[in-house]
Amino acid sequence: MRGRSRIALVIARVLAGVLAGVGPAAPAHAAVSREQLALRWAPIHYQDVDATGDHALGGRSDYITAYDFDGDLSGRNNWDRTGAGSMAATAYYSVVETSSHWYLTYFFYHPRDWVDHPFFETEHENDGEGLLLTVERDGSDYGLLRSAVTVAHSDFYSYTPVGSTWSSGRESVDGTLQTQSSPHDSFQHPVTAQEAKGHGLKAYPQYNINGDGIVYYPSTVAEAPANGDDRDVRYQLVDIFAPGGLWAQRTNTALFASLGTFAGDTSGGCGQGTYSCGTNSANSPWGWDDGNDVPARGELASDPARLVTEYFTIPAAVSRTYTYNPYRSELAELARLDKVAPRPED
Repeated sequence: MRGRSRIALVIARVLAGVLAGVGPAAPAHAAVSREQLALRWAPIHYQDVDATGDHALGGRSDYITAYDFDGDLSGRNNWDRTGAGSMAATAYYSVVETSSHWYLTYFFYHPRDWVDHPFFETEHENDGEGLLLTVERDGSDYGLLRSAVTVAHSDFYSYTPVGSTWSSGRESVDGTLQTQSSPHDSFQHPVTAQEAKGHGLKAYPQYNINGDGIVYYPSTVAEAPANGDDRDVRYQLVDIFAPGGLWAQRTNTALFASLGTFAGDTSGGCGQGTYSCGTNSANSPWGWDDGNDVPARGELASDPARLVTEYFTIPAAVSRTYTYNPYRSELAELARLDKVAPRPED
C-alpha cells in the first residue's frame, strides 16, 4: 500500500504540473468563429468631429477609415490624400485566445492627428488608437464581457461593465463601460468614443460628441458618412491577421518605419500654421504603450493575459497559455525594440 500511495502521489503531482502549464480548462461551448465573436462585441463608436480649420477638411480628418484608404500601402502620403481618399468606415480587430478567455483588440485609424492652432501641440500623419476587450469563456456562445482597456495617445484607461466581477488591480479602474443596443443587430454592444483632432479613445461618455459627430455601428459593410453629423454609419470589421492584411504588412517599410510604428513625414502641409509636425508618430496595436505601466510596449495586443492580470483583480483563474496568438512570433523582437528604441507618441 505504501508503494501504491507513493505512485499515486507522483501521478497527482505530474497532473497538477500539466494543468498549471495549460491553465484552466475551457467550459464546453457552442462554436462561433473569431469573426462572429469580434462582430458581436465590437463597440458602438462615437466620433466627435471638428469641421473648423484648414487641417480639418470640413470634418473628414476625424472620419475613421482604412489604413489603405487612398489605394496604396504608403504611410507617407496619407496626410496629403485625406481630402481625396475613401472615407468608407473601417476598423480592424484581432482575437487572441486562452482556455479561460478571449481577448479582442480593436484598432481605429485616421489619416491625420491634427490641430488648429500654433501653440505647443504637435500634429502628425497617421493616427491609430483603439481598445482591448476581455471576454470570459463561460460555456456560452459569446462569453461574458469582463473589462476594457482603451488607448488615448500614450495612456491606457481601464473600465468594467456593470456586473463584472473584476475590480482595480495595479491600476485603478477608470469608470464603467456602458452598453447600448444596435439598430443593425440584436446585441448590446460596449460603447466607446474618440475626441476630435487627436483622437484619444475612452469609454463613452468620458469622451462624447460635442456638436457635430458620427455614431459608427459594427457591421460587415463599410459606409461613408453623409456628412460630419451622421448618427448612423456602419463600419466594416477587418481581421488584422487576414492574408495580406495589417499584420502581414508589419515589415513593409513603405507603411511602417519600424515594428509597430507607422511611417509618416511632413509633406502635404502637416505642421503648417501649427507648432510642428511629428514624423513616424503613430502606432499599430503591437506598438501601443503606456510607458508608466508594467506591461511592455505592444503587450496590450500581443500578451493581453499578462496585461489584464496587472490591471485588474480577477477572482477566477486566468490562463496565461495561449491556444491562438499569431502575435507571439514577434514578442521577443518587440521586447528588444522596447529597450533600445524611443517610444513613438500617438
